[in-house]
Amino acid sequence: CSSDLSLLCALGLGWGGSQSLWAQHTPQDELLAPYVGHSSVQRGRVKLEIPRLADNGFSVPLKVSVSSPMTTQERVRKLLLLSNRNPRPLIAEFDFGPGSGEVRLATRVRLGGSQTVTALALTSDGRWWLDIADVEVTESACLDQT
Repeated sequence: CSSDLSLLCALGLGWGGSQSLWAQHTPQDELLAPYVGHSSVQRGRVKLEIPRLADNGFSVPLKVSVSSPMTTQERVRKLLLLSNRNPRPLIAEFDFGPGSGEVRLATRVRLGGSQTVTALALTSDGRWWLDIADVEVTESACLDQT
């Protein structure tokens, strides 16, 4: 155990891990930068639904939809699900082609503790749209950093 966790280790709570087990919340600008670069991001068009309280971070239900006509000229090209606390911030990435009908999905995700989840959509005009939701997780799913 690291020196910062020596008390927890002495109490048997260190799980043989390191400081990164308790990942810090990544600020939103830092979280989005690898995906959007210097582009501006707007709220709207994206709707993220996730429970405010999740008893178990191993399987948290999540729904996302994006308002778009989904025509050849105007459509959603990409949808990203991001976590500001998981060891790997990119939870999932979906690409949509011109033949895609609508952007609506439901899935389950792993969350490493209480955090903010972000749904980020790129439209064909190069604009980024997002919605965010805070989730309180009582049992973290990412203690082993996977």
